[in-house]
Amino acid sequence: MDPALDPARAHRNTAGPAPIEITCDDGQVLHGHVFEATVPQVAPAGGVPQGVVVIAAATGVLARYYRRYAAFLAANGFIAVTFDYRGIGASAPATLRGFRARWHDWGTRDIDAALRWARTGHEGLPLFFVGHSFGGFGVGLAPESRHLTRILTVGAQHAHWRDYATGHRARFLARWHLSMPLSTLVHGFFPGKRRGWLEDLPRGVALDWARSRKDFTGNAPAGLRERMREAQRALRTPILAVAPTDDPYATASAMARALAGTPRAPASTHHLEPRDYGREGIGHFGLFHDSYRDTFWRQTVSWLEHGIDPWAASGNLPGTGERFPPSSGAGPAPRRV
Repeated sequence: MDPALDPARAHRNTAGPAPIEITCDDGQVLHGHVFEATVPQVAPAGGVPQGVVVIAAATGVLARYYRRYAAFLAANGFIAVTFDYRGIGASAPATLRGFRARWHDWGTRDIDAALRWARTGHEGLPLFFVGHSFGGFGVGLAPESRHLTRILTVGAQHAHWRDYATGHRARFLARWHLSMPLSTLVHGFFPGKRRGWLEDLPRGVALDWARSRKDFTGNAPAGLRERMREAQRALRTPILAVAPTDDPYATASAMARALAGTPRAPASTHHLEPRDYGREGIGHFGLFHDSYRDTFWRQTVSWLEHGIDPWAASGNLPGTGERFPPSSGAGPAPRRV
């Protein structure tokens, strides 16, 4: 398992969140946590939260991996929400054998339900989204995304095999497109934890990944495809899409393919150099490690709070950059706690 995903590391230095339940439109209950905004020392008491940030995970990654980042956002005046997709972590049944879930369900139902929970429970506050890997792609499938003010995606893509980095393609094809589907068909689910690769995956999710197409919606049932595309076309919220240059999944072609699904959303893409963060490498998971608290994490606040793209004009200097044009999905201006 990637060292960055070690659950023991994910539990350190986090604030105390409150458990929540999120009910999807098909009755599936997701489990997550809400991190209430705390008042920074420099802000007056009784302030209003900056807004609500929904954080959506990568495929096969527990929501608790993002707890430290969520606590950081809370300490900077945001309400942060994390949740496990159906079939993952706290939202998984006792056994995944026979459990029905498709990859698109995570976007059309789970992310959608999390956004609805955040919006209806915090009326009057701006609604933001941070999506990692599939989470950053899946938001475009959620009809509720039209209410978002700003979106940040980190390494967002849907694992089409042609987009894998050249030096990793053969290994990823063998792992995700040969070994994973064969193991899934044998066990009735993908035993990712046994292999130390990721969390166990529902059968439908694993097989959808293994056969991921250029057009993600092509794997969905015929009656759902057009609804998914309608949600993607309806999204007009500004998207800031970033990924490290050494991310073997979120290559330039993978990120371009993901953004092409939401053609009406103004977007900017940046490939982050590890050396700009004093690192030899970052990879697909590193940016959510708390060693990036004073660099990348603070840069994300510039975007969420002010709509400033910190990478647009001045390299990787936190707090600098350019503003996006206003979005039709933008809510009221954020206010500091």
